[in-house]
Amino acid sequence: MSADKMNNVGRPSTPNAVASNEAHPTFTGNKALQINEPLLYEVGTPEQTGVDIADPRKATSRLGDLARSEPIGLHGLSEPETMRHYVRLSQKNFAIDSGMYPLGSCTMKHNPRINEKVARLPGFADTHPLQPQHTVQGAFEVIETLADWLMKLTGTEAVAMSPKAGAHGELCGMMAIEAAHRAAGNAGKRTKVLIPESAHGTNPATAVFVGYQVQTIKTREDGTVDPQAIKEAMSDEVAAIMLTNPNTCGLFERDIMEIADIVHAGGAYFYCDGANFNAIMGRAKPGDLGVDAMHINLHKTFSTPHGGGGPGAGPVVLSKALAAFAPVPFAKRDGGNIEMVEHKEGTKSFGRMTAFHGQMGMNTRALSYILSHGQDGIRQAAEDCVLNANYIKASLKDVMSPAFEEQKEGFQRPAMHEALFHDGFLEGTGVSTLDFAKAMIDEGFHPMTMYFPLVVHGAMLIEPTESESKASLDQFIATMRDLTLSAKAGETERFLGAPFYAPMKRMDETLAARKPILKWVPAPQ
Repeated sequence: MSADKMNNVGRPSTPNAVASNEAHPTFTGNKALQINEPLLYEVGTPEQTGVDIADPRKATSRLGDLARSEPIGLHGLSEPETMRHYVRLSQKNFAIDSGMYPLGSCTMKHNPRINEKVARLPGFADTHPLQPQHTVQGAFEVIETLADWLMKLTGTEAVAMSPKAGAHGELCGMMAIEAAHRAAGNAGKRTKVLIPESAHGTNPATAVFVGYQVQTIKTREDGTVDPQAIKEAMSDEVAAIMLTNPNTCGLFERDIMEIADIVHAGGAYFYCDGANFNAIMGRAKPGDLGVDAMHINLHKTFSTPHGGGGPGAGPVVLSKALAAFAPVPFAKRDGGNIEMVEHKEGTKSFGRMTAFHGQMGMNTRALSYILSHGQDGIRQAAEDCVLNANYIKASLKDVMSPAFEEQKEGFQRPAMHEALFHDGFLEGTGVSTLDFAKAMIDEGFHPMTMYFPLVVHGAMLIEPTESESKASLDQFIATMRDLTLSAKAGETERFLGAPFYAPMKRMDETLAARKPILKWVPAPQ
């Protein structure tokens, strides 16, 4: 929207009225380019397929009692129908290629297509994990080179490349810590892990999975961890602290080095959740801050595909104190060759995390991203994502409610990679955080993260990443201002029924999660 059509608070001079999609019903149920697409079972037939397959040769079945006794019943389509079916379904999903994802703590950034092209090169895309090692030296060099970059960017001594996602990486780091305590004779003595209440939800789950008890550390009023609270919680029973930095409130833990000193003085280790490393990469090295173990989400920080259940990758960097306990396999260079050490015998390794070497495609994409940016580009990406988050915060703080605003002689503490608001600005409007988010869908934006972190009531967590231009941020800001002022003006009809224009209207997500319908049943005739 052009500036001359905006008034001084960013609202359109003539707000558009909310119109019903059913104002002019169509015979097909389609609405121009928004094509109604039924389920495959509702449009295909079991007798139809887009592929001609020759009848198999007669052979003796080895399935025994497990052999299928009746047709499988899968419906098929012709080739053009199949193509249209999946294209239409894809058009019902929001995508980073079609619009902005302001999800907080998820870092939904643009994936440069050069990364995809490199990952599809023969020799990378078609390698097999059981190939003889001498035939995949190029793939091993990718793993080794990426590992070297990750260690240099984090200031650490070793890195485990095999973990397949953030939570898997957390498990790796905590298993290395447990192995180090066991080697020191502390098995059964160090039983507790300190976890701030602002941590990612997987942190306490990981600690418990490894066998530790969780001791929660309260977050102070400014959204960070107080070193004094850590000092009071330390004892001979504490094995580690799991702290997210920058934290889930979008703030840098300014006392992180003091916290690390307290933890180390007590004989414990410092695990840092590195999910938000994209905010400090090239600017600060976690190893220099006292971190012993930290996972890195390649699918967030280094722009490999994110979401959909995978593929992810969560390499774990380790300090000198934990390096020897890294899992196998790990790369070891012997002259001109790279060997993948597969067995833990003769090492202090805690063992194997996964069957093979990690996600090759993710490693290739991440290395492509790093090499195309270079050290200065990586630093700029971090600076731009922080700049964008603070631009959003500064542009919305007069109409929305920033969380953890710290006023000291006119100074406001900046955000890091994300701007966190709470629902105070909606008080008395009759509009909830959920209503507000649903109205964002009508405006063409994916909603921000809602109700998280839990330490903020009605949280609205916004992360623009470095990918968004000022023009796209300005459109987002203007839209958020318009929605805010609409809610305050009592225009509740715009929110309570939203989204009006999405292919699927407002659904009960809680019921869908608790009672999912996993089987299609034909409608009664």
